[in-house]
Amino acid sequence: MSTQAESSDMATAQAFANSWNRAGQGPVYSHQQFLEWLAPLDPHSFSGKTVIELGFGNGSHLYHMAGYAPSRLCGIELGDTIEQTRKNLEHVSTMTVELYRDDLTQVNLGEFDLAYCIGVLHHLGDPEKGFHAVLRHTRPGGHFHCWVYAHEGNALIIHVVDPIRRIACRLPWWLTKYAVALPLVTPYYAWAKLLGWHARRNSEPSRLLRRFPLYEYTLWIAERPFRFFHHVAFDQLVTPRTVYIKRSEIERWLRHPSIDPQSVYIIFRNGNSWKFGGKKQVGGKP
Repeated sequence: MSTQAESSDMATAQAFANSWNRAGQGPVYSHQQFLEWLAPLDPHSFSGKTVIELGFGNGSHLYHMAGYAPSRLCGIELGDTIEQTRKNLEHVSTMTVELYRDDLTQVNLGEFDLAYCIGVLHHLGDPEKGFHAVLRHTRPGGHFHCWVYAHEGNALIIHVVDPIRRIACRLPWWLTKYAVALPLVTPYYAWAKLLGWHARRNSEPSRLLRRFPLYEYTLWIAERPFRFFHHVAFDQLVTPRTVYIKRSEIERWLRHPSIDPQSVYIIFRNGNSWKFGGKKQVGGKP
């Protein structure tokens, strides 16, 4: 483990460590969810290549990525989750997953064929600095891929849930998880299951239903069990910092001179988040 840098993101990292270390054994996310988050990239394309995840949480994505046999697989995480992550990666017998506890905005582990960062940038004190760290770990000609909360489509979360988060994140983790997240997510779980049931019975949803906040996201999460709903709610409320990123800001990031402009993509996912990425130019600026 490299020497840990002083970081303004430490409080956020430790709050998430409280969440990840109590999420139970094994990956929180299914293989299908992993593929959804990584699309349009195909993980098969990185078999025999070098891959790094910036902000690995409890290793849920590393767990699935290891199945595609990269030649080198690394992860960086600021929170104290390495012990739990190693337990979650016990199935990986064909390779050693390198885990580093460090500040992703400061550390440099070299350049990789794929550098990805899923669900982390929007919790950093400086999200753009985090994006530059993703680029720093991408080799010329290599791929980078990120996923963040969108400003677009998240009005309900920004104006209702986020004010609750600012209070809940100061409470003991167990109080946030069971006295705040649990009662808040229970009616949403019931609504999501009802909406999912209606969608399965009706090929064309009514215009009224489509106007409901988080409609697309609710249909997506409706397929998951209550345990996952509770984890997501706790995840939302435990963090001291969350920002919601506009498409225009991502477009500005992707104009970085080291990025091949012909390779970039921005995808609106589930009506409330952005997936984006591209390739680093060969012979471009660092």
